Amino acid sequence: MKSISFQTDILPLKNELFRVALRITQNPAEAEDVVQETFIKVWNRRADWPGIESIEAFCLTICRNLSLDKLRHMDSHVESLSDSDSPFTAHHSPLPTPEEQTVQRNRVELVRRLINALPEKQRTCVQLRDIEGKSYRDIATIMNISEEQVKVNIFRARQTIRERFSRLESDE
Repeated sequence: MKSISFQTDILPLKNELFRVALRITQNPAEAEDVVQETFIKVWNRRADWPGIESIEAFCLTICRNLSLDKLRHMDSHVESLSDSDSPFTAHHSPLPTPEEQTVQRNRVELVRRLINALPEKQRTCVQLRDIEGKSYRDIATIMNISEEQVKVNIFRARQTIRERFSRLESDE
């Protein structure tokens, strides 16, 4: 195993950890707290680092678990992601018309709401796979489930999003 440095191997995961925490808690302030708690827990377990196969998966697992704990203890209703913090910002063609921009923004917002409405496991799997670009193996390690369960969760999540999106789009 290679030597792990907090400065070069763990701190650069800050933004990725924040996105995972934000996806689960849906609250930027809570997500920041979760990232700080994650760093503290990882630092306190530094004696275990040499035996860890993937420090990234280790950090993401801690972050996910802390986010779920935070979510369980939050008293108020979770807030929606603000547009500026969203990983679902629209990618526009060079010169779209204002109408095209509005339609695209509405679709992105709809998909974001559909993802937020998914059960936690499906939502986290989609976040890690489609937004963070993690492999099925990494997701399985982070979530402590089998790769097959990861694939099933992603399939069901995508199917649900597709069906609901189609239904809502046809109603308009």
